[in-house]
Amino acid sequence: MKKVDVILGLQWGDEGKGKVVDVLTPNYQVVARFQGGPNAGHTLEFNGEKYVLRSIPSGIFQGGKVNVIGNGVVLDPILFREEATALAASGHDLSKQLCISKKAHLILPTHRILDAAYEAAKGSSKIGTTGKGIGPTYTDKISRNGVRVGDILSPDFQTIYLRAKHRHENILHSLGYDYDVAELETQWFEALDYLRSFRLIDSEYEINRLLLEGKSVLAEGAQGTLLDVDFGSYPFVTSSSTVCAGACTGLGVAPNRIGEVFGIFKAYCTRVGSGPFPTELFDETGAELRRIGHEFGAVTGRERRCGWLDLVALKYAIMVDGVTQLIMMKSDVMNDFDTIKVAVAYDMNGRQTDEFPYSVDGVEINPVYREFQGWKCDLRDCRRYEDFPEAFRRYVEFIEQETGVPVKIISVGPDREETIVR
Repeated sequence: MKKVDVILGLQWGDEGKGKVVDVLTPNYQVVARFQGGPNAGHTLEFNGEKYVLRSIPSGIFQGGKVNVIGNGVVLDPILFREEATALAASGHDLSKQLCISKKAHLILPTHRILDAAYEAAKGSSKIGTTGKGIGPTYTDKISRNGVRVGDILSPDFQTIYLRAKHRHENILHSLGYDYDVAELETQWFEALDYLRSFRLIDSEYEINRLLLEGKSVLAEGAQGTLLDVDFGSYPFVTSSSTVCAGACTGLGVAPNRIGEVFGIFKAYCTRVGSGPFPTELFDETGAELRRIGHEFGAVTGRERRCGWLDLVALKYAIMVDGVTQLIMMKSDVMNDFDTIKVAVAYDMNGRQTDEFPYSVDGVEINPVYREFQGWKCDLRDCRRYEDFPEAFRRYVEFIEQETGVPVKIISVGPDREETIVR
């Protein structure tokens, strides 16, 4: 029986998972998304075209592959329809390639409004959500009040929907939040008809059947490990399990069915929204990383905070995910830097540690840096590991030495061809 390989982000998201899934997909017959919502924008560039995926697995661009939206995902029918019709218009036929778990939860129109209301109520303590209704949808899921994709096939769906809507309206009334859901609701019901045209499946049976048939499966995560609801920088996290264990619960596969775990990280760090970021740069270097790396959200357009690579956080992510292979992205962004730094420990109120802290409230964190000479050349011209300058190879091999995990793939640009496999 085949095993499920898992691909994950190891930082605060935006690591470049979409491109890597697209590069790896030729080795797999099935690509399955196991968590997250439409706040996760995976950007892919090839053949002079740029695509942004929010809910659909990144394997959709490779013909003949089965793509599965798993039960751990929360799905907005309106945004799904926009995404799917745009792909269809560009020549990618989803009707035979894509199937959706009946157990995935639906983002309702009132979930979006609740998201805005909750953020407004936090005042200066805002987390910085994308406002897509994802948190409230996962809240309903855990409190056993959710509406699932499979419910749209029920003759009692209208009753199921109105019960959930009424519950949300009571909450909004208690918060004193003004809203108008009518237009959004009309679009939502129209989008449901489109959603019904896809194959809705019991994904846990489907995935395990495919494995028994000897099909190779790649599980695709969204966001990043440091945004995990349990192990991330809480409460500045997402609402789902972004770690490797989330692939088991988000697809219905047993832990002993997990094979390789590919961990993706940038050669530096970025973060969107609020929350701790020990190596964040507030100077011209940070601004240069943002400018050269085009560090703006694929879905939201939000400016990303930028900083040096944080090995304390990276080793923590590798530990909780059980990473077997590392994939380093956007190394070329630092082509022209004279000096490059890597955080190897934290100085916390005078005490040095290499462990990721439970909380940073009331604690001053000063990263302890190791400095490296910049490589001062265009890595995008390289096509083999041996072509890289010695200064860059030293950087890569230091990361391997510190983490104990090999860096197997290095990306030096957005195109498929700008990918070096060792």
